[in-house]
Amino acid sequence: MKMQNKGILAEICSSKILETPHVVLVYIRNYEYWSVVKASGEITQQISSMCLFIVSFIYMDDKRLLPDTLVLITIAASGIGYTVSKLVDKFVALKSSGDENQRTVFEDLKTFVMFTGFSYCLSPVLVSLTETISTDTIYAMTTVMLLANLAFHNYGVQAAVVSEAFSLNAGIFASVCLASRLHSSWHAFATVLFSLQIFGLWPRLRHKIKEAFPRMNVALTVVLGFLALLALFTVSMVPAVMFILGHLFITFICPAWLISLQPLKNNIHGPWDEAVISND
Repeated sequence: MKMQNKGILAEICSSKILETPHVVLVYIRNYEYWSVVKASGEITQQISSMCLFIVSFIYMDDKRLLPDTLVLITIAASGIGYTVSKLVDKFVALKSSGDENQRTVFEDLKTFVMFTGFSYCLSPVLVSLTETISTDTIYAMTTVMLLANLAFHNYGVQAAVVSEAFSLNAGIFASVCLASRLHSSWHAFATVLFSLQIFGLWPRLRHKIKEAFPRMNVALTVVLGFLALLALFTVSMVPAVMFILGHLFITFICPAWLISLQPLKNNIHGPWDEAVISND
């Protein structure tokens, strides 16, 4: 009898909550067009970075870019990025007035040397890894993995589909597929090393910069898009035009589409939801 009363009482409470307009409106999230446009920069930044990686592969495959040059660029960019990351960490620590346990330079250098050494030792294997597989299949696998990297990448939104580990592994797997189609083990090493920076280190640095300096995110989006567009123009006009159209669609049309569909949203969140255990 008590269980029946509790069930009836719960149904009455839930129906009252759903029928009360002012309670529902509190938990409805309203989006603003320009804020969504700025947030879309997370997606276009990842696409621009991926385009730079693809162009580097095309340049090395056409022998327009030496692997030595790419390795030097990667090491120099890693050093600059590491310096910026440490400066951002110090700025955040001073701003929050807290003592956070951070990794030392020696520990980071040891990790860098370890990954670089593994990549160099495995590069002879990577060159001959897919000799029995056709080039069309390799390119198809690369396309699927790069799309998976985009789909599962962490854009700062908590969702079930987000998986940083899977996104990183998909990007590295795509680089391994492309490296197996290059001319030498040194080419493969340069490609894998560059992919570790593009898919592993660069997204984390972008996230740090966005959290510490939110206004710089728009400038970073524009600079990355401009560099990727210039790189694509040197390869072909068709991908450059597709890149522009895709950026315009993601940046301006998709936010307007989201806002136009917002009144049709029918799932309501509030204090009546089931409790969720947090790992934090």
